[in-house]
Order: sequence, then structure tokens, then C-alpha cells
Amino acid sequence: MRMEDFRAISVEVDEQGVADLRLNSPERRNALSARMMDELAAFARLARDRNDIRVVVLSGAGGTFCAGADLAWMKAQINADRDTRMAEARRLAMMLKDLNEIPLPLVGRVEGAALGGGVGMACVCDIAIASRDCRIGLTETRLGLIPATIGPYVVARMGEARARQVVMGGRVFGGDEAAALGMVARAVKPEEMDSAIADEVAPYLELPQGPPGRAKALVRSLGPRIDEAVIEASIQRLADTWETEEAREGIAAFLEKRKPRWAGTGGI
Repeated sequence: MRMEDFRAISVEVDEQGVADLRLNSPERRNALSARMMDELAAFARLARDRNDIRVVVLSGAGGTFCAGADLAWMKAQINADRDTRMAEARRLAMMLKDLNEIPLPLVGRVEGAALGGGVGMACVCDIAIASRDCRIGLTETRLGLIPATIGPYVVARMGEARARQVVMGGRVFGGDEAAALGMVARAVKPEEMDSAIADEVAPYLELPQGPPGRAKALVRSLGPRIDEAVIEASIQRLADTWETEEAREGIAAFLEKRKPRWAGTGGI
């Protein structure tokens, strides 16, 4: 796949070497479809060999960062068998791995909403800036699921203690709390976002291209282990959860735009 073939994402590289990597499905609030995930993974692989890229800024078109999984993609999982579900979970997991390991600085511009997989996208950025009015949440448990494939990156970013405050309850919160939790570096007023991103990008434009990526690889090697075994274990856990009655009811309720049977009752 070539960058000029991208449709679900867009990439523009300016004369300074700043790549504007944008999720480009605003009509779907930039939810993660199979095509978008494949294109993001392809970008991460292609960018490694581009001498004209010094830093990448990841954002969402239309003022929304990423609202989680695409609705059509979710519907396809309902009647899929275990192997198919695991293959789709692996698609997401490997895309996140590719972005996490890209040997370039990756700066996240988190606006509008970052839900579910959108939080995972923010957490693979080397630094993420959130708008204070952004809606952020690990909402998987509302659907009877768990934040499995994004989990390694969320915990690596936040630490176990802070992650446990938000991975279970499905609560949605704002940019200031995301910063306090360590999910993003800081939160700014919407009108300050352009200057905040420029401030993060500027130092890399004064550096040689290679050392930031090598320094990133060093830090990753010293941090929490996110290898094939960890990724596969997260996929297995998600597949197990998909097979529960709670997940079936949660997904059905979401697609039917109703409350799940357990809402307000303490059980299913």
C-alpha cells in the first residue's frame, strides 16, 4: 500500500518535515474501521523509510480525535466465530504496535472525543495534548467488553494504579482529568491547541533525524514489556470476553440504541 492510496486517513508532509497524519472519517467521528487500521499500520511502516519526515502529528478530521470502534466493524463481530474475532483484534493490536514503535516522534492532538480505541491511539503517542473540553473514556465495560488490546499501552502510559481508576467503570471525563491521570501530557483550552502542538513539534526541527527515534527505542526497551506474548494474551482475553452473555447483551443494546438489561439492576 502506498500513501497516495490512503482513503481513511490522510498524510501531508510540509517543508519542515512535519507529517500531518489525520484520521479522515469525520462522518463516523473517526471511528476505527478495518481499512483505517490497515492504513495506519501501512503509514507506520512506510514512514520509517521516509527521509523527509522528522515528526508526526496525529489528529482527527472534523474536530474529533477518535470515537472508538467503527459501527460496521462492531456489527461484523457479533456473529463472527472466535478465530475471526481474534483476527480482527490482532489487526487492531498490530496497528497499535506499529504506531508505538515508529522511529519518529509522534505527537497526539486529542480533541472532541477519544473513546475506547481512541484512548489507545492517544497512549501510543510519545506525547499527547488534549483539549480541556474533550470527552475521554475507556468505555468498553459499558458494552460488556474489556479494554484488552489497548490495555498494554494504557498501562504503560498511566501506570497500574492510575489505570485501575478508569479501566473498569467506563466513566467519561475531560482533558484536565486525563492530564492528572497521566494519560495525556497536558490539557489546554481549544483556542490554545495550535500553539501547544507547535511548541511540542519545534524542538524536533532543531535535531538530526535519527537520534530521537533511537532514544525512543531505548526508553521503550526499559519500560513495560509489550511483546508478542503480551499482545497475544490481550487478544485471547478479548476473545474470551466476547463469548460471554454480558458482551452479547451489551453490544446488542449499543447497536439497538437501548439500555442493556443490567443497567440499574446490578446484573444481567
